[in-house]
Amino acid sequence: MSDVITVDARGLSCPQPALLARQAIQKQGKGTIAVLVDSGTARENVSRLGKNSGWSVTIEAQPDSSSRIVMQK
Repeated sequence: MSDVITVDARGLSCPQPALLARQAIQKQGKGTIAVLVDSGTARENVSRLGKNSGWSVTIEAQPDSSSRIVMQK
């Protein structure tokens, strides 16, 4: 299994989390990318970006009220 690339976008306003996720998707091409976000809007935007880019997306709620979006291809 390949390493997980983690993008910490907590505390950033949209569209920054989605832009960081897009950069990771373009750089990696495949594998596993985890994006940490702390707003509902960022969670929805990053999830939509992953799905529209052909990645499988799983959202994991974190104890600190943030979310971990795991994208795999």
